[in-house]
Amino acid sequence: MNFKHLHYFWVTAKTGGIVRAGKQLHLTPQTLSGQIKLLEESFNKRLLRKSGRNLELTEAGQLVLRYAEEIFTLGAELEAALQHDQPARPTAPLRIGVTDAVPKAIAYRLIEPALQGGESPRLVCEEGEMDDLLADLAVHRLDLVIADAPLPAHVNVRAFNHRLGRTTLSFYASASLLERVTQPFPQCLSELPLLLPATSSAVRAQIDQWLGQNKIAAHIAGEFEDGALMTAFGREGRGAFAAPSVLQADIARELGVTLLGHCADMHQEFYAISVERRITHPGVARITRVAKDLLGD
Repeated sequence: MNFKHLHYFWVTAKTGGIVRAGKQLHLTPQTLSGQIKLLEESFNKRLLRKSGRNLELTEAGQLVLRYAEEIFTLGAELEAALQHDQPARPTAPLRIGVTDAVPKAIAYRLIEPALQGGESPRLVCEEGEMDDLLADLAVHRLDLVIADAPLPAHVNVRAFNHRLGRTTLSFYASASLLERVTQPFPQCLSELPLLLPATSSAVRAQIDQWLGQNKIAAHIAGEFEDGALMTAFGREGRGAFAAPSVLQADIARELGVTLLGHCADMHQEFYAISVERRITHPGVARITRVAKDLLGD
């Protein structure tokens, strides 16, 4: 692979076109196109294709661009370190994907220890749906996915589950909603609008079953893919909601809501999913260790 050709491709992808990249690189469009063509031939992959008057990245081009970003970012850091007479320290990123259903406070508590230590990595975090994050994991765009469910059976990705632990669930509500409550928990949930995770969530089936077992006639006011959005609606008094018991103090302080009660027989589990059967990345290893203190078994 010719790194000069890779740099030309990187600038072209960043600027959005051959002409603009040529002006920045002081090359004619014909010369630049020829250099990128040589890079494509070395990979035996098309990296760019025409879309109307513009160029767009192919799937292979998107992958090459992500690696080029890291390569040239590290190169710039090396230059800066040498100019300041400092030893260059590689800052290879730790790339973590977090599914929408994982509470942000739990994600932070799990990930933060990975940044501790003498050689703390540069953190790159993404949030999204499980299938999208696993696709990035499969092509090594991510080092780890943190989820509230294990690797789905239908996903054709060679990866491994590392169970982090679990926590019980509790219900919370704003002060404005408590004014209409006349029954104790859990019967009081029949008197309140409920904000629930979407039916695709790993915990939704548990919640539905628990409501049925307790003969609670649920008035579902909202269903949410994103747990943070659900708690935001709960904070504004739009409904009672379930959240991890381990976050009780944080939820009460940050959202200003009141604990209605614990559900000892409902649990939310958390997993780290990686392409490694045995975790070797030091940052990821710290995540799995701290999870035992935060979540238990």
